[in-house]
Amino acid sequence: MPFFESIRIALAALRANKLRSFLTLLGIVIGVMTVIGMMTIIEGINASVARELATVGSNTFYVRKYPAMMTGHTRQQYRHRKDVTPAQAEAVMQRAELVRRVTPELYTFGERARYGGEKTNADITVIGAAEAWQLVNGRYVDSGRFLQEMDMHSGRRVCVIGMDIVETLFPFSDPVGREIRLGAQKFKVVGILEEKGSSFGQSEDNRVIIPYTTFERVFGEGVIVQIAIQSTTPEQLPASIDEVVGILRVERKVEPGKPNDFEILTQDSLMEIWKNLTGVVFAAAIGIAAISLLVGGIGIMNIMLVSVTERTREIGIRKSLGAKRRDILRQFIFEAIVLALFGGFVGIGAGLGLGALIGAISPLPATVPVWAIFGGLIFSSGVGLFFGIYPAGKAAKLDPIEALRYE
Repeated sequence: MPFFESIRIALAALRANKLRSFLTLLGIVIGVMTVIGMMTIIEGINASVARELATVGSNTFYVRKYPAMMTGHTRQQYRHRKDVTPAQAEAVMQRAELVRRVTPELYTFGERARYGGEKTNADITVIGAAEAWQLVNGRYVDSGRFLQEMDMHSGRRVCVIGMDIVETLFPFSDPVGREIRLGAQKFKVVGILEEKGSSFGQSEDNRVIIPYTTFERVFGEGVIVQIAIQSTTPEQLPASIDEVVGILRVERKVEPGKPNDFEILTQDSLMEIWKNLTGVVFAAAIGIAAISLLVGGIGIMNIMLVSVTERTREIGIRKSLGAKRRDILRQFIFEAIVLALFGGFVGIGAGLGLGALIGAISPLPATVPVWAIFGGLIFSSGVGLFFGIYPAGKAAKLDPIEALRYE
């Protein structure tokens, strides 16, 4: 039997039982849709993260007390480490030769900014930093100026604020030159950060940047500290990391032979951590999809067994007219594969629609890798082949005389 003739007969058999075929395919549709939808989300998130990291620069790295990813148990493991301090950042500034810029970054959360009778509704992030912060992190001022070296030396109460704060406190006026309150402290606004939007679901525009020397006096202990460092060139990154590690081991009095009591995070390591995290999510999605495909495969086997029973006389007639066992076997296998492929196409369409919806209602780009589409088709056809072999074999083994007698 020619290949295309087998396909035509398979499609005709499916059209004859539309509702039954569709209900049978729901498992495959859900499985393929889950894979395509999750890959769209994961690829979109990865692209967004890569874009965020690219704004920082490939020659930037960070020094922290804790690793980027921890559980409650591992956090206890690192609590005994000494804190990373602004003094250590200053030591790197003074002694490192392969470093272009350094800034300590001190964070505190949950503050509210006030001006006159207005107050920010959401908690803001206050960051203590040096003048190099904007260049290291790729965040520049939209108007006014950024922090300067004199602000650090004098411990001035000046600040640079984000657009969320501007829109809340100064909807109809220029904030530059005016004073806002952070808690009980007054700070003069000297600049406004360029609008950036959200990152990882959090606004990047509800921030206030103040000199780190002022931050230490106002907010004291209990803040989060890391050091952001930029090497002279991307090519010098490994050498500059080695240089900074050597300086910090001396500053933190780490004995020779003992491991570092701090973490170094680079753009590549942060991206790798993120991909590992999304990999776990993808593995869970694959598990759900596998269960759905198994259910769909069992449904295909069931419908094909029913089809063999219903078409017993047809099989007998074909065999009496000269059809060989391999012709019957191929016919029913093709039907199972076509059935599964149809479910795969519907699942891919649903997954692409889900990805487009995500792209429309969120800032994530709707990115579907081509391999995921082909993978969905391959897996669905594989399910049809695997679960169609037994019913096809049963049909091929029917005795033509007994089949013709079947009522």
